[in-house]
Amino acid sequence: MIRRNITPLLLEALKDTPVVMLIGARQTGKSTLVRWLASEEHPARYLTFDDAVILSAARHDPAGFLTGLEGPVVLDEVQRVPDLFLAIKAEVDRHRHPGRFLLTGSANVLFLPSLSESLVGRMEILTLWPFSQGEKEGIQENFIDTVFSEKLPGLVGKPATRTDLFTKIILPGGFPEILGRSQESRRRAWFSSYVNTILQREVRDLAQIEGLTLLPRLLSLLAVRSTSLLNFSELSRSTTIPQTTLKRYMSLLETTFLIQTLPSWSGNLSKRLVKSFKIFFTDSGLLAHLLGLRADREMADTPHVGPILENFVVMELRKQISWSRTQPQLFHFRTQSGQEVDIILEDAQGRLTAIEIKASNTVGIHDFKSIKFLSEEVGKKFHRGLVLYTGPEPVSFGPRLQALPVDALWRLSGPSNKQNVKKMK
Repeated sequence: MIRRNITPLLLEALKDTPVVMLIGARQTGKSTLVRWLASEEHPARYLTFDDAVILSAARHDPAGFLTGLEGPVVLDEVQRVPDLFLAIKAEVDRHRHPGRFLLTGSANVLFLPSLSESLVGRMEILTLWPFSQGEKEGIQENFIDTVFSEKLPGLVGKPATRTDLFTKIILPGGFPEILGRSQESRRRAWFSSYVNTILQREVRDLAQIEGLTLLPRLLSLLAVRSTSLLNFSELSRSTTIPQTTLKRYMSLLETTFLIQTLPSWSGNLSKRLVKSFKIFFTDSGLLAHLLGLRADREMADTPHVGPILENFVVMELRKQISWSRTQPQLFHFRTQSGQEVDIILEDAQGRLTAIEIKASNTVGIHDFKSIKFLSEEVGKKFHRGLVLYTGPEPVSFGPRLQALPVDALWRLSGPSNKQNVKKMK
């Protein structure tokens, strides 16, 4: 089993929290991870609600179902039994033991307040994303924590060529099942089946209604708009879906981890800022599939090269935030006058690291224009500005301004990422 970088945090939570819930998209490896924990690091009984008999018993009498369980228990795909959350609350209130329940769910309970609120103060929620590139290479990335340090260290390991970056890393994506499929046609078949399963089963179960036939088309239109500002009026016109219905569908797609949204950063600036969210897909391989991109075609000829690179970087950062010490918040920045920064990381002290993403093998000082604008506006809050590009070399453009290869996301050296270091220039 490939080691998941979130495992230490799961084990820490199980030592002092009665209910720990691991959420994430289907097929990200949640079941594999919790079954391993139940047999090794956190001995527990494992039950899955994908089993029809167990599902029926829990739905029929949630409280009675829990009464028959002793000791630590792992309950897989618990979102399929919403009434179980109140029964778990009652059981925890009677017998409050750390690590009593380890739950998994393929729906984000943060979008289902009736479920999450029932276990306030009793449950810790962690997210398992598709594999990060570091996990695929056996590395725990420290990019997030490192960019908030005073000095940037060097790069370690073998650099990725632009071709390999797209064809072997970004286009396949990070779902575990994809790693075992070397043929492009087999990956396309898996993604097609995956999307159909989510839309026909997971979304319908959450919505409790039929007639969600417009969702496949909506998903395709969102793929074309990935990394763009979310404009409900324009999207409603394009899909002929009323805005109220559209917003509900969008919530369902986000709840099931198909899409993600990135909020805008506002701070306390006097400038007029664009406050719309940007749209991203949970996995770059899923996005590539919806766009019809293939690893055996030249990426330079597609207009999607920039958006899919940005989508990849945003999601790699979101994955790393889940195990970083810094735990920054993730935003984008745009003014109504046209100044924009792709990514802003803001830590608990209010320090900002600004990141621009360029699908180019070269970079110049003009690529830092918006970052320098932001630094002048926020003053001392500005910590560092980075341009991630597809070229091979790290290059300094002045104090706290640095261009880095995209693979610095997993090659920037840190405490647990020690190999032969290539020094910064």
